[in-house]
Amino acid sequence: MPSISDKLKSLGVNIGANDLKPSSKQKKFPIEDVIEGYEITTIYGEAFVVDNTYLHDPRKKDTPLRFSASHANIAAWIGDPHIVQHNPDSFYFIDTETSGLAGGTGTYVFMIGIGRFTHEGFRITQFFLRDPSDEPAQLAAVLGFLDECEVLVTYNGKSFDIPLLNSRFISNSEPPPLIEYPHMDLLHLARRLWRDRLPSRTLGSIEENILDFRRTEEDIPGWMVPTIYFDYLRSGDARPLQSVFYHNAMDILSLASLLNHISKILDDPHGGLIEHGIDLIAMGKIFEAMRELDSAAECYARGLELDIPSMIRGQAIQRWSFMEKRRNNIEKSIHLWEAAADYNEIYAHIELAKVYEHRMHNYPQAMSWTEQALSIIQSSEFPDIDREIWSPKLEHRLNRLKRKHNRSQNL
Repeated sequence: MPSISDKLKSLGVNIGANDLKPSSKQKKFPIEDVIEGYEITTIYGEAFVVDNTYLHDPRKKDTPLRFSASHANIAAWIGDPHIVQHNPDSFYFIDTETSGLAGGTGTYVFMIGIGRFTHEGFRITQFFLRDPSDEPAQLAAVLGFLDECEVLVTYNGKSFDIPLLNSRFISNSEPPPLIEYPHMDLLHLARRLWRDRLPSRTLGSIEENILDFRRTEEDIPGWMVPTIYFDYLRSGDARPLQSVFYHNAMDILSLASLLNHISKILDDPHGGLIEHGIDLIAMGKIFEAMRELDSAAECYARGLELDIPSMIRGQAIQRWSFMEKRRNNIEKSIHLWEAAADYNEIYAHIELAKVYEHRMHNYPQAMSWTEQALSIIQSSEFPDIDREIWSPKLEHRLNRLKRKHNRSQNL
């Protein structure tokens, strides 16, 4: 199947927009007649801007657009406690639309969407590049808009949107303005939360499966956006761009809703917003990484009470048991290892053998757990390569335990 680049090249389009020139054709349907907006005057000329304020998310009108949770736990997970000091009204939710999917210095950012909480509602401002020659004016207008920004919120912005925006400023001989801001990239947290349950963690997938949002027929797939912009530059017909404005606005609305949702479940993972055991296990891992071990243990416990795949159940028990071992809660670790041993987990048999050998000096019990492990690996269902790894280790352990037991008997 031909790639988008191949299709564009077949139409005579120079990929990356490096050599795009201002169109000399009279635009039949200019953007000003298609989208309600206004112009901002800069030292480089006029920039076209579209402003909309939302009280509710249009895809789910019972979802108010306001920040109603603490962002302390997100700040802790990101590792930037200074974020807590900033009011959510100073968070700028940024999403861009570009002339190419690969990014790079030859790619124009033809739409820069910025959302923020205001007293009137959630305001989305979209800076649109009517012509490549207007880029200095567009960037100047954005720069003037950043005065109240203190924290960036994006979805994959650390890898794509923000570096690309900074590169456009550099290409126009301006210092990159988005380097020093604290940055919450929700993609990384979304991956940690839902990678075991959702096959895709794109923002669209998160919208449907986590936020329960559905876009209208106005929307278009992201891969079509560059083509529509090139068609607009060639034909002067801005009507198809209505879908691009909608697409960008919905991405930004989802960013705001997702930040609120993640903040709520991190504040109170047992408040009813999490229904899946897999998600609770993922929350446990996050709290464990944050050294919130009591919260991690509670999430693991509640997740294991629910119906989850056996592989994830086994991994959760193993993680939880070693977490309790590290904080010297051996009684709980033993309970978890015994549960894992019921599923023929070799590591659990070995850990139980260690406990009975080194802590309780109960050599017969330690030998029993080791012998059970040896019996499991001799099963025809046990992989040969794993048997070759485990067999000498377990035989060595069993022989050592027999010698220690014999010495204890002779004392």
